[in-house]
Amino acid sequence: MARKCAISGKGPMAGNNVSHAKNRTKRRFLPNLRTVRITLEDGTTKKIRISAKELRTLKKNS
Repeated sequence: MARKCAISGKGPMAGNNVSHAKNRTKRRFLPNLRTVRITLEDGTTKKIRISAKELRTLKKNS
């Protein structure tokens, strides 16, 4: 299962860990994904993985 938001398509980003001595090593920034159940138009429920920001937006607009 991919670490990707089902709505916004937000996925992992790459960057650097920077130590106090300015040594740089590669790292990944993972999205804050949550598994939620949504109800579709036909009455069935489906689990999707969405980012916390999208979940907040859905709650605001519903």
